[in-house]
Amino acid sequence: MATAVTAFEAAARSFAALVHRIPDDRWTRPGLGDWDLLSLVGHASRSLITVSAYLQTPAEREDIATPQDYYAWTADYMSKAGAEAVNERGRQAGRDLGTDPAATVDRLVERALGDLETAGDPLIAVIGGLGLRLHTYLPTRTFELAVHGLDIARATGLSLDLPADVLDEATVLAARIAVLTGRGDEVLLALTGRAALPPGFSVV
Repeated sequence: MATAVTAFEAAARSFAALVHRIPDDRWTRPGLGDWDLLSLVGHASRSLITVSAYLQTPAEREDIATPQDYYAWTADYMSKAGAEAVNERGRQAGRDLGTDPAATVDRLVERALGDLETAGDPLIAVIGGLGLRLHTYLPTRTFELAVHGLDIARATGLSLDLPADVLDEATVLAARIAVLTGRGDEVLLALTGRAALPPGFSVV
């Protein structure tokens, strides 16, 4: 649990520092897919919001036990929700950041970290009522902050050196998702220089 919290904190603070560096004229420019940069940052900020929110929603049973199982489950759940619903949630999250997104992100970071200080490792209910332990959920939030941090850096031309523990946790999780979903051999061959991944390949 301590390792999961430490990596999440490093990812959250790295994300917040990156948001502070975004130039004022970039917010309405393209971010990722159908999102402008504000929507992309808003979507990423939900990884802070949900930690605080889900600590208030206890679960009665543990449905999954690993972060990779979470992604396998949510892939099916999100496909049923529809892409436009996901896109609109990101746009609304961007609007919710208000006129000073960096300051709002700072507040969200401090709230999430403050909530984690006394949280322990409860069984929480997340999206779709899925029950899992906090130590299982936190690595998925570290993963999201890392990946979307890189998305933001690419969209803005800013540099981003992710903390080593964040990059380690996110990369290992990506590989485990690939193995669980039957694409581990493709990833292993690519990582060892034996084959290229197909265009648009993604483990999530």
